[in-house]
Amino acid sequence: MLATAGDLPADDSRWGYEVKFDGIRAIGYVDDGLRLMSRNDKNITPAWPELADLAPASPPFVVDGEIVAFTEDGRTSFEALQPRMHQRNPATIRTLAAAVPATYMIFDLLHIGDRPLIDLPYRQRRELLEQLAPHGPHWQVPPRLHGRGADVLAESRRLGLEGIVCKRLDSTYTPGRRTPLWTKVKNSRDQEIVVVGWRPGTGRRAGHIGSLLMAVPGRDGTLIYIGNVGTGFSQATLDDLRTRLRPLERGTPTVDADVPDAIWVAPELVGEISFAEWTNNRTTGERRLRHPSWRGLRPDKTPDQIEWE
Repeated sequence: MLATAGDLPADDSRWGYEVKFDGIRAIGYVDDGLRLMSRNDKNITPAWPELADLAPASPPFVVDGEIVAFTEDGRTSFEALQPRMHQRNPATIRTLAAAVPATYMIFDLLHIGDRPLIDLPYRQRRELLEQLAPHGPHWQVPPRLHGRGADVLAESRRLGLEGIVCKRLDSTYTPGRRTPLWTKVKNSRDQEIVVVGWRPGTGRRAGHIGSLLMAVPGRDGTLIYIGNVGTGFSQATLDDLRTRLRPLERGTPTVDADVPDAIWVAPELVGEISFAEWTNNRTTGERRLRHPSWRGLRPDKTPDQIEWE
């Protein structure tokens, strides 16, 4: 079930509030072992060995949550997860897990034993999850946040958190659907994008990627060019991106954009950027991102899952 970006609800009494975590969404199937599935239905279990001890479970259960990495100040860091998201070498994974351990923040209970729970209201699912209480060294149930939505959001901003998720107390769980019954309210401005090309760098980046060309699907699914991002990259990130983009290169663009020195690629890689604001060209109606900065790849998402934030 996916949240829609929006504003705070008008009626606090009908809504529950949770922290919006900056990590990787995963459904966890817990029985004799643990199986973690990403948003695009890929098995990502091998990348997170420290979560394995969540199993075995009797009765078995299915949960929804976010895999996060905590910094020393208690915030979650998507950047800290980046080295682990693509890794499948067991020895390397163990080393990375020791250096940057992950925590599975479990916020919903979807199935227990032979009983599906998705038709129950969120309030009841949450109470059952808290009774199950799956707490351990690398997994926990995050607290429900009480009070007025405006106060909860303000406190999340004071603590430097990404934002909050507002959930209608009477909402059922609708798998695969984006719905305003779950609304995400952010303190920062982020946008998931599709990489459609890159421009060669100059100076210290000569011979490397200078910037990535970005697009977002329109309402009809057609990719719309929204500009380029050239900051927020480490050299290791640029080298990794070049390796991933090389086999995707193509002779023609998949967007309507005039970028003379562009190296166009098939629109397969999804990334995430932060930015200051959207700008609009009054003559052409084109929208561009102002001051975008690269945050990282999102291998847990596919281009058709991206929406305008």
